[in-house]
Amino acid sequence: MPDITPEVQNESNFSEQEQIRRDKLMSLIDQGQSPYLLTHYEITHFAKQISENYETLSDKDVSIAGRVMSRRLMGKASFAHMRDTTGDIQLYIKRDDVGEESYQSFKDSDLGDILGIKGYVFKTRTGEVSIHVREILLLSKCLKPLPEKWHGLQDADLRYRQRYLDMIVNPQVKDTFVKRSKIITAIRTFMDERGYLEVDTPILHVLETGSAARPFQTHHNTLDISMFLRVETELYLKRLIVGGFDKVYEIGRIFRNEGMSTKHNPEFTTIELYEAYADYNVMMDLAEELLSYVAKTVCGSEIITFQGQKINFGAPYARISMADAVKRYSGIDFFLWETDKEARDCLDELHIHYEKGATRGDCLPILFDEYVEKNLVQPTFVTDYPVENSPLAKRKADEPRLTERFELFINGVEYGNAFSELNDPIDQKERFVRQVKEREALGGKNAKVDEDFVNALEYGMPPTGGMGIGIDRLIMLLTDSPSIRDVLLFPTMKPVD
Repeated sequence: MPDITPEVQNESNFSEQEQIRRDKLMSLIDQGQSPYLLTHYEITHFAKQISENYETLSDKDVSIAGRVMSRRLMGKASFAHMRDTTGDIQLYIKRDDVGEESYQSFKDSDLGDILGIKGYVFKTRTGEVSIHVREILLLSKCLKPLPEKWHGLQDADLRYRQRYLDMIVNPQVKDTFVKRSKIITAIRTFMDERGYLEVDTPILHVLETGSAARPFQTHHNTLDISMFLRVETELYLKRLIVGGFDKVYEIGRIFRNEGMSTKHNPEFTTIELYEAYADYNVMMDLAEELLSYVAKTVCGSEIITFQGQKINFGAPYARISMADAVKRYSGIDFFLWETDKEARDCLDELHIHYEKGATRGDCLPILFDEYVEKNLVQPTFVTDYPVENSPLAKRKADEPRLTERFELFINGVEYGNAFSELNDPIDQKERFVRQVKEREALGGKNAKVDEDFVNALEYGMPPTGGMGIGIDRLIMLLTDSPSIRDVLLFPTMKPVD
């Protein structure tokens, strides 16, 4: 038996209910009946399976296990509801069937305790499918009282911090994460069936690249070097295109040391994919097919409802250039700006902030954020971004100030980003250098040009289309969840002192 010291058993910060439960545990241990010794319990059926198949299981013996969520204790017979991974089922416990000792042990148990139950299936007079218990065993003791039944766990902060408790008392929360798993499986199935190869690339990088995202920094003790958690998977995946893989993708965690909101978490999941001999038009077609497939597979329809707004994932999606979108919603024509100063003067007149030295290409996305984004409710591809904020995208042949890039917007939020990938190593090196200088001007100290990636491009990368999609945000849409924390099992939270 474990040696539980008085200091552990009688901590002064225990509530009265917690102390009562611990006293019950110590009594069981003193009697040689510790609920933590059993290593295995055979389960033959689950609650939902029994409820849905009553006709074939009536009077049949079953063995299930789960957590006691409610009880009605009486003299010689009692009722309880047990919850397992599939749902709830009623138990009928009669003293004469389980024996005096087992019946008293059940009456001494607490809500939240995990029990093993053996018995046969029947229906009560009210028609509720139940288990007539013949054998009952305490498998694990719940030492903390569960939240009050009718109010559940309402505090959002506590729900995110103690997700395990959230799922115990709010079983519908589990449905979101079951759906999350199905969405990711559907994405993988779609990609695999189209000949894409799933790969893994490093999470720890030796360089803080010129990306605008701020990374998390750590230290490798053996190598005695600083390292950075990845802010994207792009550069390693494109190395694989250089190496001869024509279609690759990675579903993985990304880390950005930036702000937090209902749409942002410091670590999040994306899919990035690359296809040789394709461009951003191919990526748009692929995005339409992928999102339509996932919606139909997981939700049963291309039309879903998010926070009261119907969203149609059926193709085709609207396509509009960033310049045309800004002109449509603000009346400002990007192509009439002849100098960078004219662009800055325009923003000054509108009292819109911009960074020192902003160019025409820097000012256009600022106007887009201000006037356009909120109007894009149905899936919309916004195309042809300025070269200044698209360092990895190929320039448009007929307008070199712009790039073959798009972002996918739904309900006023960006969900995907794609390029006709830049494969000119000289142009790429120049853009990296410019981006590093911009980071340094803003106070960055560690940004460097990824010379190895430039070296890879010098060996020749075919024309390539690439795309990244934020999986967490997509899951928010498909599960009608208003916050990214609702679709992350363990979102990042500030520690509680």
